[in-house]
Amino acid sequence: MSKTKSRAGKPASREASCATRWQKHKTGRISDLRKLWNLYMKDTEASDPDLGTLNEYGLSLDYVAPETFKDQPEGYLRYQISFGGPSDEFRFYMNPDFTCHRIEYWFLDWFDGHGRELHDSDESLMMEIFEDWRSCETPEHLYHKAMEGI
Repeated sequence: MSKTKSRAGKPASREASCATRWQKHKTGRISDLRKLWNLYMKDTEASDPDLGTLNEYGLSLDYVAPETFKDQPEGYLRYQISFGGPSDEFRFYMNPDFTCHRIEYWFLDWFDGHGRELHDSDESLMMEIFEDWRSCETPEHLYHKAMEGI
C-alpha cells in the first residue's frame, strides 16, 4: 500500500519527491537498526562506534492518537528517527490488546511525505523491536499517556 501526502498541498520542487527517495532512506534505516538490534541481542549495552546503542538511536517513541492529523483515522505508535526537513519514522498500528497489525516506514520532507507498509525481513525486524518494547509494556504506557488528555 503506497500513500503520498502533501503538506500544505504544495509539491516539493527543490529535490526529488519523497516517494522517489523513500526506498534509499528506508534501506539505510533498516540497515542501521538491524546492526543495532543484533548488538542489543548479544548485550543490551553494546554500542556501534558510528551509531551508538539501540536505545540511543532515534529521537522519540510516542503514541499519536487518531485524528491528530487530517485524514488520520487510526492511531499509531511512532518511532521518530529524525525531525525537520527531511524527517523519517516508523509507524506501528496496534490492536486493542497492544499487538501490532501493521508497520509502515514514512519519509517526510517539506510539503511532501511518503509511507509504505513494511514486509518480509524488514517487517520481521521491526516486529521484533516492537515485541521487545511490548515486553516492558511501553506501547500500552505511551497509549494511555497520550489518551489521558483527550
